[in-house]
Amino acid sequence: MANAEMMKQIAEKNGFIAALDQSGGSTPGALRLYGVADSAYSGEAEMFAAMHAMRVRIMTAPAFAGAKVLAAILFERTMDGEAEGQAVPTFLWKTRGVVPFLKVDKGLEEARDGVRMMKPMPGLPALLDRAVARAIFGTKMRSVIDLASPSGVAAIVAQQFDVALDIAARGLVPIIEPEISIKSPEKARAEALLRDAILARLEAWPSTVRVMLKLTIPDAPDFYAPLIAHAKVARVVALSGGYTRADACRRLAANHGMIASFSRALVESLRESMSDREFDAALAKAIDEIFQASTVKVASAAA
Repeated sequence: MANAEMMKQIAEKNGFIAALDQSGGSTPGALRLYGVADSAYSGEAEMFAAMHAMRVRIMTAPAFAGAKVLAAILFERTMDGEAEGQAVPTFLWKTRGVVPFLKVDKGLEEARDGVRMMKPMPGLPALLDRAVARAIFGTKMRSVIDLASPSGVAAIVAQQFDVALDIAARGLVPIIEPEISIKSPEKARAEALLRDAILARLEAWPSTVRVMLKLTIPDAPDFYAPLIAHAKVARVVALSGGYTRADACRRLAANHGMIASFSRALVESLRESMSDREFDAALAKAIDEIFQASTVKVASAAA
């Protein structure tokens, strides 16, 4: 059963979720954005070591704490690593007051029927057992919708909820992330299909189990209000999806009850070459801006 104190923080407290879960193919790009060139490391082990050093620098910064950062989504290697001599999930919750989540998907299939489904996860049961042993609160898994295909969207939602049932059975809280590409020429239509498909699946979802949703910020403000208000949904969070932090925050501020779960928009101003003072100040500024957009909403705004 999910930790009650963590659930209260996730469901009720003001703040946002930091997505620190870049993995595999997205890691080199994240390191380049941070100012670490491909030539700075050799092989996968050194690459992930550089990525872990960046994440630890973020997690140990003074501003990265539960007062504004409710939770952090971790990559599997980050979950297995340490920060200040402690297992990362323990450090986050016990030292920083930040709830730990784990990314569990293994990437995306090739595009078909306007969507990119999650790859098979044969190792998921063992990974969930490890997550429970490390006091992880919940999980996150991502798939992508490129076009407004009714059958494609239905398949994405069915896959997400089917896997979420297995995750919830382990006592973990699943974050379902059917991302709609911000480059989609049919984004608004896809949003309508997605909202209706999720609402239909929620009707059949066990009443004793709550899920979370991580969604692309909609074109129409408050479009996902029925999902935010749903009794079986603990929280609806927004991905930045390639928007700059300024644009993502502006769009998010128009969506009441929706909080951020940003990745690139959180770290876009951070550089490896910064002094600790410069780094901490840049991260604090980013956290303040994202917290503001997550908690202070505008009456109306054009997205």
